[in-house]
Amino acid sequence: MAMDGLLVHALAHELQACVGGRINKIYQPTERDLILQIRALGQNYKLLLSANPTYPRVHDTKEQFMNPKDAPMFCMLMRKHCESGIIQSIEQVGMERILRIRLKQRDELGDESFKTIVIEIMGRHSNIILLDEATNTIVDGINHITPSISSYRIVMPGSTYTDPPEQHKSNPLEVTKDAFLSLIQFDEPIESQLIQHFSGISPLAAREITYRYETSDVSSSAEDKLWQAFTGIMQAIQTNHFTPNIAEETATGKLYFAVYALTHVTGPVQTFDSLSNCLEQYYGDKAGRDMVKQKTSDLIRFLQNEINKNRKKLIKLEETLEEAKDADRFRIMGELLTASLYSIQKGDKQVEVVNYYDENQQTINIELDPHLTPSENAQRYFKKYTKSKTSLLHVDEQMGQAHEEIRYLEELLGQLHAASLRDIEEIREELSEGGYVRQRGAKSRKAKKADKPQLACYTSSEGIPIYVGKNNKQNEYLTCRLAHTADTWLHTKDIPGSHVVIRESNYGEQTLHEAAMLAGYFSQARESASVPVDYTQIRYVHKPNGAKPGYVIYTNQKTLFVTPDEQQIKQWTVTIK
Repeated sequence: MAMDGLLVHALAHELQACVGGRINKIYQPTERDLILQIRALGQNYKLLLSANPTYPRVHDTKEQFMNPKDAPMFCMLMRKHCESGIIQSIEQVGMERILRIRLKQRDELGDESFKTIVIEIMGRHSNIILLDEATNTIVDGINHITPSISSYRIVMPGSTYTDPPEQHKSNPLEVTKDAFLSLIQFDEPIESQLIQHFSGISPLAAREITYRYETSDVSSSAEDKLWQAFTGIMQAIQTNHFTPNIAEETATGKLYFAVYALTHVTGPVQTFDSLSNCLEQYYGDKAGRDMVKQKTSDLIRFLQNEINKNRKKLIKLEETLEEAKDADRFRIMGELLTASLYSIQKGDKQVEVVNYYDENQQTINIELDPHLTPSENAQRYFKKYTKSKTSLLHVDEQMGQAHEEIRYLEELLGQLHAASLRDIEEIREELSEGGYVRQRGAKSRKAKKADKPQLACYTSSEGIPIYVGKNNKQNEYLTCRLAHTADTWLHTKDIPGSHVVIRESNYGEQTLHEAAMLAGYFSQARESASVPVDYTQIRYVHKPNGAKPGYVIYTNQKTLFVTPDEQQIKQWTVTIK
């Protein structure tokens, strides 16, 4: 579902905490997302402005974003005009899904200048536009709209800003009872009329009002019951009494969010102390998974192709192995031909000879090449024998390499499905260093190797740090360099997954259980129950010489079984170190 005008109204009220604050830093982690780091009244805010066509939104966020090494042009422009600026106001335009952040900054000459950041939250038409307040001209927009795209409004640098087309609907927070009832025809669907006549009311809000009206047990007229259902929500919005919540429809599993109680949704409800927390909970996983999917699609396709190549290679090697099993038959034929050279003439296509290796001394037919002499035909079978015997040695080695390659690639594939944006880049670097894919950017391989991977560090309920590697580079750094010999190492038993290390020699059963749950969750068995997790001390974990990144062998392990709980893990304290 999308944000509506009622929710944007609540959001504008919540963001008043940022008014008077200074914009210290601006980042653009993705093509359509901006991060404003704001300091206001002793508090730090990280305001996410997103014009994502699927998940457009604005809210304070605690999420960790990976910023590109080189800032995009729009980000550089925003830094020039908005960094160090003081926020003067944050306002909603009418009841539309539009927010305006007005700020004051000093230009290069030290003169005060006023700019306005306009955030239009309108699905695939969403945009973030910077305006020069003095001239109402567009400095730039994160999404350009040229005359060939729209004849109504142009979003290009230097163009005059034009508001999105007005819908000419009534403001639901200002409408009187008489005006409201004059717009409603009770012999027509109430829900569609609410959407048609009132600005900011989404289908979700209309369904909630209609449900309250239809289920009302108040003994009054239909007009009074509908007005009461309508004002029940509007007065709460108008007086800033918000109840941010996410409701799940039990029958479908679909999630809905609002700033008022969703009584028409039958299922569990999760409430939040702020709208930003509510939006981050709802959008965070969805937007994150969508972004990761976009970033990993080429890598996933590449890895799957490489896995399929190795599987086809195994099939061919198995065929070669079957053929090589006839090696002794070729040797016997060569020896029988050598013993019978006197009875063979050049030009013969086959010969029948006594097989003196057979207990019954039966005869066998041996195919011959008529263009070869009898001796050359015998040598041909000896060469086939030698080739088959040699191939047996190489086939076993190549099959072992292919199996190891598939194991490694499938492990990377599993890591990609649970990776963050930062983890993806490290996986890409690993593939580049291994010669699988072409290296991106101008940064040298030597410089990349010097980078220290950043690890997720969870804090157990006993206050003990638990480190988790999300890819092979992180796993190898954590296990082979960072961890101490007395630390406890965990990994899913015979299942690709993350290395997990308890960075403390003294801990309780609860910490061990939580670390095991992390090992199970960050593995290919995250959706399973009773996942086996091995644990042992780091002193018993070793990397074989020449092994691929992240591959280790271990001894002296014990095994426990856990069932990963995603909701529980998301509530644990985690930092990036």
